[in-house]
Amino acid sequence: MLVCYLTDEPGKIPAIRAALEPRYAVVPRVLGQEPIFAPSGVLMVDADLREGERVEQIKNVMRDLDAINEKLFVVHRHLHHLVAQAYALGATGVVHSVKQATSRLTQIEAEIRAAETGLDSPPTWMTDCGKAFAAMYSAIGSGKTIHLADAETVTTQIIASISQNGLNGWLDNVRKYHEGTFQHCLLVTGIAVAFALDIKFTSQDVKRLGIAATLHDIGKARIPLSILDKPGRLNPKEEDIMKQHPLIGYDLLKDIPGISIETLDAVKHHHEYLDGSGYPDALASPQISDLVRLLTISDIFAALIEARPYRAAMPREEAYKILSDMNGKLETSLVKAFRRAALAA
Repeated sequence: MLVCYLTDEPGKIPAIRAALEPRYAVVPRVLGQEPIFAPSGVLMVDADLREGERVEQIKNVMRDLDAINEKLFVVHRHLHHLVAQAYALGATGVVHSVKQATSRLTQIEAEIRAAETGLDSPPTWMTDCGKAFAAMYSAIGSGKTIHLADAETVTTQIIASISQNGLNGWLDNVRKYHEGTFQHCLLVTGIAVAFALDIKFTSQDVKRLGIAATLHDIGKARIPLSILDKPGRLNPKEEDIMKQHPLIGYDLLKDIPGISIETLDAVKHHHEYLDGSGYPDALASPQISDLVRLLTISDIFAALIEARPYRAAMPREEAYKILSDMNGKLETSLVKAFRRAALAA
């Protein structure tokens, strides 16, 4: 379950993460400094409601978050006028400590799961991811700047889901509720995260790889739909257009505040091979970073196991064998390390 934690003091963030993660996917935001993106899940507001400026900032944020059903305010002082202020701002519940907040989140999570039981609808976290991708692609399509916060939301949700439920459940849900480009991006991110978790990456490194995977195909937002959604194989001219997406993605992201150099490198070079036969820069082994090598393996595997209009989804065992046979193009030691995550029951 996604928890968007909105605070006026950055120093509160480590404590809330320590209390809630990894059970909940926490997306922290500092009031008045960073864009808020939380299409569903729970909004937790922890700010000083005695400050008029803070109250006005919260009002502005709340106008954009009507879709969120649960809005939990943390009021550390048992003062009736502050509690009243919280409800006036749109709170659906008020707690007075992190411990109480954790208890309330457990209750909310149980209510959400009960509501979803037996319904043929995507889980809340899957809806969050789909909306985040839709927001990014829609922004690009309308000529607007995308927010790194959207990619972080998707990545955090996927990490939490796979940590709790494993890769199999994630793959089943993605295939059931998404198709096309969104399905591929979600599959790649899930597979990359599962790979990183399996080889015991630190939480920071899992997120680094996850964000790179989330954004790796963002350039496809500028590829004509007639090519992206073509029911058959692409012809050579269409292939050339499709191969522009890494450079397009790099150009779309390079000026976004907070974007890392390694993420840009991954977006631009995830189709490079160690033998220099990839694109767009025909890089050779020494020039390809470890992050890109991991992402490329995840990307190829995802492409093989997803259904296409002209072929059925390939069994994971067969897809992994193809990876194993790509000698010289992929790093053999990483492909071997990927086996357990790829074939996990």
